[in-house]
Amino acid sequence: MEQQNEIRNCQLPCIPNFSEGYAEVPPESLKRKLRLLVRRSLNVRQVRFIKTKTSHLIEKFHILLSNEKKEQNTSLSTSGIQTGDLVRVRLEREIKATLNSWGILKGCMFIPEMAQYCGTTQRVYKRLERFVDERDYHVKKSSGIIFLEGLHCQGTSDYGRCDRSCFYFWREEWLEKINTGAQTENLG
Repeated sequence: MEQQNEIRNCQLPCIPNFSEGYAEVPPESLKRKLRLLVRRSLNVRQVRFIKTKTSHLIEKFHILLSNEKKEQNTSLSTSGIQTGDLVRVRLEREIKATLNSWGILKGCMFIPEMAQYCGTTQRVYKRLERFVDERDYHVKKSSGIIFLEGLHCQGTSDYGRCDRSCFYFWREEWLEKINTGAQTENLG
């Protein structure tokens, strides 16, 4: 019996699992199962249609419950962020104030895994102008999306671990440029 447990804990029997892409996933909740079922059964246009039609209704429902209109603060100054600039990622509450009821700003979603970088100083890797959308395999144009050096996705709570290390998409509105020129003038 003890030898069987040792065999199960050995790495050799696990090698086929690695090649088949098995990864640790979060516990299966009913909410997660339903969300994944809906996401995987609809195409991009259907999801966009549903979000467009229901966003207005959700906002009205929130207004009725809270008796006040939620203001979306998308007018945060961005001051022309360019490659190589130092930026501060805004606090999570500041970013969430810019999002709609789906957690999206101008088509870009702020996912919970990005929250760990809120309040940190990062360097801009590059601005994103075009990308292949893997949901429908079309090249899309974009504006106001920034890649930050070394900030890569390692997977999500919905889908589990992923080894592709894709860059997170950061909206300009979520970043605050740090003026390094003023700091060096004060030092000199």
